[in-house]
Amino acid sequence: MTINAVLLAVVIMLGLSLARVHVVLSLLIGALAGGLIAGLGMTDTLNAFQEGIRNGAQIALSYALLGAFAVAIAHSGLPQSLAGAVIKRIDAGGTSGMIKYMLFAGLVTMSCFSQNLIPIHIAFIPLLVPPLLLAFNRMQIDRRLIACLITFGLVTTYMFIPYGFGDIYLNQIMLKNVGEAGIDVSNISVTKAMAIPALGMLVGLLVAVFISYRKPRQYQQLAIDKQARDAVVEKDALSKTAADAQTQSKLKTIVALIAIVTAFVVQLYTDSLLLGSMFGFGVFMATGVVKWRDADTVFNDGIKLMAMIGFIMITAQGFAEVMKATEQIQPLVDGAASLFAGNKAMAAFIMLLIGLIVTMGIGSSFSTIPILAAIYVPLCISLGFSPLATVAIIGTAGALGDAGSPASDSTLGPTSGLNVDGQHDHIKDSVVPTFIHYNIPLLVFGWIAAMVL
Repeated sequence: MTINAVLLAVVIMLGLSLARVHVVLSLLIGALAGGLIAGLGMTDTLNAFQEGIRNGAQIALSYALLGAFAVAIAHSGLPQSLAGAVIKRIDAGGTSGMIKYMLFAGLVTMSCFSQNLIPIHIAFIPLLVPPLLLAFNRMQIDRRLIACLITFGLVTTYMFIPYGFGDIYLNQIMLKNVGEAGIDVSNISVTKAMAIPALGMLVGLLVAVFISYRKPRQYQQLAIDKQARDAVVEKDALSKTAADAQTQSKLKTIVALIAIVTAFVVQLYTDSLLLGSMFGFGVFMATGVVKWRDADTVFNDGIKLMAMIGFIMITAQGFAEVMKATEQIQPLVDGAASLFAGNKAMAAFIMLLIGLIVTMGIGSSFSTIPILAAIYVPLCISLGFSPLATVAIIGTAGALGDAGSPASDSTLGPTSGLNVDGQHDHIKDSVVPTFIHYNIPLLVFGWIAAMVL
């Protein structure tokens, strides 16, 4: 296992990221190292990487349309109105704990809704968070906590609630692949299987809120970067007072709600975020909230908003394809299996740990599940795990590493909103905190689920 190409590639990628090398370069170098160590050669490694990039084209287009939809929502004044309302409450009631915890609850709720109810995924973050930075700074809230709050909603929701993104992850990907690998999943409740791991995520959140980041942290009141500001809010919107924010057109707010519902319904019936975003954007154009003459500008701003995240996700697809081409994921599991030799407790722990390593490298739980299911299902059957425990192991192994991966949208998203003034480091302030507070309890509670189900 110590010379396994997949393991070494992930270690190299993470090491470079922690050393402040850009995530894209870290993924590329890690992929090249993994391919060469596995004996693929430079040509085959690059071919596999390029194939992965081609497979990521739909991801890029989806992110571009999500960004356009998000910027159109910004034109309705919804984010500014919300930020203005929060600041007004702060001005009226100071920095009381009640206001702070209401703000925390709102961020977690929006993060959860973005996965299930309002299918805009992480596009809400650069819309909602930058206008709230003033409030965060005035209350001296540690931005590492905000990253943990948002990541909790992004990850826990899809791994526990079988609706929206959760339906894709739990039903369309996990149960489908587990069933194809040889287990009858017709009577399995994914909510029951993932309840204990989800509880682990909640424990991590509570630790972050009440222990790790409870103390105040000061930030400078810097002007938000112009490009980020223009991509997120209308001109001069950040300088508006709370009273100004409340004067936003009620008609635009109603249109924004209609567009959100439209996007949700289309996504629900077509299973396509791309189409949902397109129809939602169309509502804004049809009603005049986004003028026809401004459509190109808004769309371009949306692409700018999500371009870096989309590019990193595409690169992660290339990394994942190289890891598959090495054909060393199976030997990694086999090497781990030889260590526990029939010991179910040790087997469950090693399978979860490998899931953490693979997902950390790939950066996507959704891409990890098909790889793990084909390998883990026969192994779980041979070791005597129940179908429910098998689903819990695979579901948790896939989710492990989503929080805490430099290439994951669950960490890239929070950074995109919190670092618009240059005071939030992606690795130190998003990746490391979410890794500690979510991967460790998820590993522990996933192991407990495997033992008791």
